[in-house]
Parts: sequence; C-alpha cells; structure tokens
Amino acid sequence: MPDLDLVTVGGPLRVFALLHQARPVLLNLGEPGGFDITPWADRVQLVDAEYADPWELPVLGAVTAPAAVLIRPDGHVVWGRRGHQPGTHRHADHLVRTAYGGTARRGTPG
Repeated sequence: MPDLDLVTVGGPLRVFALLHQARPVLLNLGEPGGFDITPWADRVQLVDAEYADPWELPVLGAVTAPAAVLIRPDGHVVWGRRGHQPGTHRHADHLVRTAYGGTARRGTPG
C-alpha cells in the first residue's frame, strides 16, 4: 500500500500513520459513510478519506485509486473495490469476519 497523503474530516493524515495501532484499516475513498463496520469495529479501523491522484505502485506504475481498500496491519492490501459494485459490501464483510473475527450482519446493502 502506498503511503498516501490523505484528507480526512480530522485533517491531513498519512496511510502509514493508520498502521501504528497494528489493526487492519478499511480505507474508504468513496462516499463517506459507505461502510457499516459495527460488528468488527473493535478489530478494524474505518477511515473515510479523500485522495484524488493516481497511485504509484512498484512494477505497475500509476494506477487509478480504488474506492476502498482493506489494509492488513503490515501494510499489504487484502481487498479493494473500484467504484460502486453490487455485492462488494457483503464481500468485504465476509473477508473481515473470516480474517479478523466478528459476527455476521443481516440485511447488508450490496
């Protein structure tokens, strides 16, 4: 995961600063409030942020920023989403529950 300069409601923030708590981070770069992490909020940080520029990735170069990414505590991306895709909330929920524990949610919008 690149160490981006994010803009959040609380002010500017670097991605790697989010990893200091040694917890997974669900970085939402799309519509604020687009994820409900209530069942696993004690294990996963949710950060609504903005970053408009392309990402620079090793080997690949510049890529379009995804709408959301789930970042492991070691900085590796586990899951990503481009724009609004049906079912992605359920996929993220399943992934987090499987990897980090938590209870299933019912009626999750997709």
